[in-house]
Amino acid sequence: MKNVIFIVSLMLTTVVFGQTKKEETVTIKTDMQCSMCENFIKEALIYTKGIKKVETNLEKDLIVVVYKPKKTNPDAIRNVIAKVGYDADSIPAVKSEYEKLPACCKKPE
Repeated sequence: MKNVIFIVSLMLTTVVFGQTKKEETVTIKTDMQCSMCENFIKEALIYTKGIKKVETNLEKDLIVVVYKPKKTNPDAIRNVIAKVGYDADSIPAVKSEYEKLPACCKKPE
């Protein structure tokens, strides 16, 4: 009987600790110009390992990303955005990717 109680309590402990989800949130300032920009960025981020949720605010040029810190980090997320062609906080857009963007997605001169 003691063995059964021990096994059941061990299983419950494993289930409780196994369900702990450690997620963090980062807000990144970018240079989105239109809804197409939002889609490019969201599509790139959502397929990045460790990212759980992406929200954009076009009016404020902000991206809010919920991620798992064991799988990615804020600098890696910023680099993904830069590789799509957009500035991400202090990380500048990859110039060759920025040049490929449609005219509506480029910064006004």
